[in-house]
Amino acid sequence: MANAKPSNKPKKEISAFAKTYLIGYNFIETIGWSYLLYLLVSYHLSPSKSQSLYDTVKWSLIIFQNAAVLEVVHTLIRIVPSNPLITAMQVASRVIVVCGVILATKAGRETIGLHLALAAWSVTEIIRYGNYTLNLTGGVPFIVTWLRYTTFIVLYPIGVTGELLCIYAAQKEVGETKIFTIEMPNALNFTFDYQKVLWGLMLLYIPLFPKLYMHMWTLRRKVLGGGQQKKDK
Repeated sequence: MANAKPSNKPKKEISAFAKTYLIGYNFIETIGWSYLLYLLVSYHLSPSKSQSLYDTVKWSLIIFQNAAVLEVVHTLIRIVPSNPLITAMQVASRVIVVCGVILATKAGRETIGLHLALAAWSVTEIIRYGNYTLNLTGGVPFIVTWLRYTTFIVLYPIGVTGELLCIYAAQKEVGETKIFTIEMPNALNFTFDYQKVLWGLMLLYIPLFPKLYMHMWTLRRKVLGGGQQKKDK
């Protein structure tokens, strides 16, 4: 459940080194998610599958999703104008699903939710990082802007559905295996129930998804509804 929030603040000039770095970062992420989409499509088109979807995309998913943590660093050192807290929350939600659900549990990566999430994530990120790269290199074609603020209408619900299916499957396994769970008694006199954490995470989608989804609709009206196009990075 992640989507970069454009800033209304005037864009500050950054150094040539920082700009070159950001171009490289966003370009690599664009290529990385394009490769992941290629793996996903190839997997589904293959008549014989020698390994699972998870095994097919594992390292690409780990590398290019966790690389998004750098986006938080970018906001903290002020080379991008986004809000650090909001960016951290958006990145954390996706990282938790990948590392705390899909990588951590067998059930979380065997559900159809993984297929839905990967499809939505990869297309969204190709457009998003591609948009950022073009923005930094001189201009964004209207078609890219249109895709940036239109594809979310379908992809966002698909991605959220996939994430929730992965979390739901994972919480059942966590309840049975007690992974990441600390039970009493113990030397620290402390308990931690990871299954309840996953329940809480699923419940957070109830207030957050409608808010973020409507926020994207608002941005779409501002950018495509006849107003001046706003750059979000």
